Amino acid sequence: MTWRCTGIRWNDGRPAIGWCAEGRGERSSLLDHGQRLAFAARGERHCLGVRRAGKRTPCPTAATVPGRAGNAQCPECARLDRSFSVAADTNAADPRTYRVYLAWFGPGLVKVGITAEERGPARLLEQGAVTWTWLGRGPLMATRRTEELLRAALGVPDRIAYARKRAVRGRLPAAADRAREVAELHARAAALPGWPESLERLVCETVDHAGPFGLDGLPAPARVITGMVPGGAVVGRLAGAAGPDLHLADGLVVDTRLLAGWELVAPAEGGATAVPVAELPPLAAPGEQDGLF
Repeated sequence: MTWRCTGIRWNDGRPAIGWCAEGRGERSSLLDHGQRLAFAARGERHCLGVRRAGKRTPCPTAATVPGRAGNAQCPECARLDRSFSVAADTNAADPRTYRVYLAWFGPGLVKVGITAEERGPARLLEQGAVTWTWLGRGPLMATRRTEELLRAALGVPDRIAYARKRAVRGRLPAAADRAREVAELHARAAALPGWPESLERLVCETVDHAGPFGLDGLPAPARVITGMVPGGAVVGRLAGAAGPDLHLADGLVVDTRLLAGWELVAPAEGGATAVPVAELPPLAAPGEQDGLF
């Protein structure tokens, strides 16, 4: 029986590494800031199949997946997964209540999105949102129309490249400044005409993830893993976690999406990090953030 990593999971606001094994379901290992991490990849990386309504259907062909792929699925499973995706507008009949949110990731990095109400703030943790607030709640299509309205009127996207979020995470303004920017955007959104009548508007209540992410003790990101290889090892001390990223004390960032699909085992005694990495550019000085992008 092989337990394969499924990437990071956020359990009640705490990061955890997820695992699955065919016929044994899923489990997770909670992580604590400051703990030592040490693991190595064994064998080949395999497709994790499709997960729907909390249950995972294994890949019928047990296909292998490239080590540098950001998604641990074969093309067939990825297509099936997308056929149920709200984000891809392929499940418009979903009867659940949804919420519209405003998420702030760094200076100038703000997006509007939707998530199922039953998931609570999990989506914001998964995306690495530093500060955020709800905007409204209602049926799926009403929240989708609101999302489009606010994106156009406020000039904010519904997606932000993850490398951009990571690049600014090591130097952020104070929590009060983050909250003020989000509150100002919420006020602008609330003043716009054209909100669907079936959407219940929600007052601004900003939430900050500095605690769950460990932002106060986070080193500037210096290197990021670009893929795992058989025998590749990661050894270090966990400084914090945000979205799918594990930030180690030496500045290495481990994107757990690249761990998904691998069997992870203890590395050789006295082993050190030995995986493909890319150097990250130094952070811009205050006032030069626009130059990053």
